[in-house]
Amino acid sequence: MKYRCVRGRRGIRLSKKNSRSQKKYRQRGTQRAASPQRLLAAAGEKGRTTQRLDDFQKSPRGPGSPSQLAAAAAGNSMGSLLEMTMLKLFGIIFFCGLLSPSQEVLSGLSCAISPEAVQNVLSDAILQNGLLQQHLQGLVLPNIMGEGGLLNSPTSITGLHLVKVQLPKMSVMLLPGIGVQMTIIAKLELSGNCLVGLLSELIDIIVSVNMTANIKCTNFESGAVQVVVEDCLCILGAIKIKLLSGLLSLSVNEIVLNQLTATLPGLLCPVVDIVVNIVNIQLLGTVNEVIPVGTAGTIHYRLASLPFTSGLFLGLDLDGVVKQVGGSIIPHDSSPSALPPLLDKLLVLGLRQSFVNAALCLLVQIPEQTFTCTPDIFSGATRLQEAIMALVPAECSACRGTRPLSIKLTLAGNPLILLEENKATVELLVIIQVFVRRLDGSILNLVLLKADLSLNAHVSIAGGRLVLGLSLGSISFSLESSDVGISNISSLKPLCSNLLVELLVPRINGALNIGIPLPNVLNIPLVNVDVRILAGLLVILV
Repeated sequence: MKYRCVRGRRGIRLSKKNSRSQKKYRQRGTQRAASPQRLLAAAGEKGRTTQRLDDFQKSPRGPGSPSQLAAAAAGNSMGSLLEMTMLKLFGIIFFCGLLSPSQEVLSGLSCAISPEAVQNVLSDAILQNGLLQQHLQGLVLPNIMGEGGLLNSPTSITGLHLVKVQLPKMSVMLLPGIGVQMTIIAKLELSGNCLVGLLSELIDIIVSVNMTANIKCTNFESGAVQVVVEDCLCILGAIKIKLLSGLLSLSVNEIVLNQLTATLPGLLCPVVDIVVNIVNIQLLGTVNEVIPVGTAGTIHYRLASLPFTSGLFLGLDLDGVVKQVGGSIIPHDSSPSALPPLLDKLLVLGLRQSFVNAALCLLVQIPEQTFTCTPDIFSGATRLQEAIMALVPAECSACRGTRPLSIKLTLAGNPLILLEENKATVELLVIIQVFVRRLDGSILNLVLLKADLSLNAHVSIAGGRLVLGLSLGSISFSLESSDVGISNISSLKPLCSNLLVELLVPRINGALNIGIPLPNVLNIPLVNVDVRILAGLLVILV
């Protein structure tokens, strides 16, 4: 990997040689002076300003892709000055706009992550888990040669290597439209052999280092992104040198400082690049995983577009592919939704209504239930049988007898969840068939009812899963058919309502108790969460 070096005060800036990147920095002032929207307006373009569906700050989106902007510039006839302006805009969008998700993406989930959470995640992955220390172990520095010992005798320091990384700390800043700026401050403990004239002894060096790098995501494809470390800047602070004899002059301090300033950045920045790419693979796995949903199927979470940044949050759009056992996918579409602000939260995760509904369809796959209407199964069995028999015409001899009635409950179609402000309801259509069997085994349908249920949903988070608990809100019945001429079912409604509450709702809650597994976004634990229900959106705040 090639770098260019720019000396600063006790520091060297290292970055990949890239004429476009260099031009960007030379033109930084120009880029800040005019927004893309103003430039498009000056060009006479009818620019569209769209709004991110899940950007809770409602920031305006960039005006199209780089190819569209280049085409607009090429086709404009307002002169060379305007063309140059548009080309500059092309460069801005190409470099900074890569983190903006596609305007066509309407994913099932969106999340906003605070700078504090991003810092905690990176600090845990890079420092607390010892990843940086592990890749710095064995770091060997070039020999240091110079004049500076006693009586200006020749001085050489050889075998200088890293012994320990002391007290590493990290800070993170989100750069709008660019990515993440990561700063690591640490003390490096070095050891080697020092030869001053003819006297050889061990030398210990402790140097404070401040490493800053811009981390940018590019090249999104199939849920994966490439991470690029740009503009790694390594600044050396205080240096302490220790010799057992103490026979070291101030000039040697200067020699060591100059040599470390020249060599350490070129050794440390590639290590930062390696560590960041390892962490990228680890963290990408948290938003790209297939999670089983009991035995019913799976949910495959993955990135739907490039991560994007503002000064206040890191944003991620996620796809949630809901798949049944056997491979068939339960489709879901999405409508625009806005996340609430982070405020003092670490993470805001929004689940759109259509995604929750697809997951609900996966969970609620209850086979039809046929049973004999007896008190040991349904507490109101006797009253229900008496009410039905009272409606049966006297001439129906097959309906009479001491045999109990049979009942079949069938879910018709899929459940539908509706998210309104501070309210979630699940709608179900159930077919209730009450029948008797003739002596020849054929079925005599006494009454076939259609029940439209509206169930109140209580939402909670347990073990990283979204759990819904249902209770009856309202119910309406209609008569579909009757082989014996029953037409008035008003006396049956309260009894059938109790039947569904006792037998069907508990079965549905049992199926829902498995829960909808949620993505483990950047390993941020879902503890001490608040759940809010908005119109078309279920929001989890951590």
